[in-house]
Amino acid sequence: MKIDYFIRSSAILLITLLCFTRCSDQCKVTTTYTYYEPVYITSAQLKAQVEVQPPHTLKELGRIYFKDGYLFINEKGNGIHVIDNRNPSSPQAISFLHIPGNYDLAIANQTLYADSYVDLVAFDISDITNIKEVNRIGSLFNHYQSMGMQVASEKGILVNWQVNENVTVYKTECDQQQPWGGIYYDRGFALTQSASASFSSKAAIAPSGTTTGVGGSMARFTISGNHLYAMDGGNLDIVEVSSPPRPVAKKEVPIAWDMETIFPRDNHLFFGTQTGMLIYDIQNAESPTLVSRYSHIRSCDPVVVEGDYAYVTLRSGSACAGFTNQLEVIDISNLTTPTLVKTCAMTGPYGLGIDNGTLFVCDGTSGLRVLDARDVTKVCDKQLASYSNIHALDIIPYQGIAMMIGEDGLYQYDYTNPADIKLLSTLALQK
Repeated sequence: MKIDYFIRSSAILLITLLCFTRCSDQCKVTTTYTYYEPVYITSAQLKAQVEVQPPHTLKELGRIYFKDGYLFINEKGNGIHVIDNRNPSSPQAISFLHIPGNYDLAIANQTLYADSYVDLVAFDISDITNIKEVNRIGSLFNHYQSMGMQVASEKGILVNWQVNENVTVYKTECDQQQPWGGIYYDRGFALTQSASASFSSKAAIAPSGTTTGVGGSMARFTISGNHLYAMDGGNLDIVEVSSPPRPVAKKEVPIAWDMETIFPRDNHLFFGTQTGMLIYDIQNAESPTLVSRYSHIRSCDPVVVEGDYAYVTLRSGSACAGFTNQLEVIDISNLTTPTLVKTCAMTGPYGLGIDNGTLFVCDGTSGLRVLDARDVTKVCDKQLASYSNIHALDIIPYQGIAMMIGEDGLYQYDYTNPADIKLLSTLALQK
């Protein structure tokens, strides 16, 4: 029995030593990484780069906004294309408003509000041919982040990451290994095994009232009444714009860590998050209160509202997780108890828009789908049109004209007769 016990103990000890040796060997493995060092600029340098430039060719389209016959199309991280769209059959580029770090915009009266990294900038657009910066709230977006790390304000504004060519080898230790392939931050620079230098951004706009414009469903800015609501990480920044050239930061309210889009209707805000739709009451404009929560499987989730129904697209993918690609129609006749009434299968939907029962869904690589939503119980079966030769991203349907952005440009359609939708014009993206 003693011999048997000795054999078992020796076997356990041998296995332990082998495991320890293998673990130790793994910890000594030298791994090659790409190092990214942060690039900072001062507030003064940032302000000096804002300017009106001649028209640019469209590229890297982000958000779309329409007001008073003009289109304002964001170029991710770089600024806003200003386009005369009073004749949608022949849109004319007017200028490019260069705004470093811009991803979003909203317009109240004749003042355009845009983010510029951590700042909110106000522009006078009363003379569309002579746009001028008139005000700025510095460091409004204090939860601005890039590659998952908080910006160190004492170093300036983080605007880019550049590869450090001199340091590309890093010897890992056991307690430093991150099997999920995330970011290491050490000695003032970042490094990653697989990530590219990309930014976590904010986004676009939605309609509210007669003095504001109309934006896409991917909005992360919106104006309702006398207030601008802007997403900032998991928080909502509230800015009073009753005197448009002089915005006043009022409050920051926590909403949800995974919120993605915002849509206003009457005295409510509808938030699309990766885990559901949130409805907030804003009768007290500076103190939003949660009315209800509609939960769904984790996915990307823009939302639009018309009448008693909210329309939500769910999209899977690496950033959104989940495996669901579908359109959901939700009964919100009682805002306290939103209820799912219909689900339609999709390929990979992004933004969507609705006007008087005509529903437009940007279904990614499957293109643009137009559905008859007058009877929501039959919406899946009543397809009015389909355009499969484009990669559709977001859309604004307004007074018979659908203005859509895709990965290869701007498309406009006449849907005054939903049974006979016509392509009016395109503006191609720079390849």
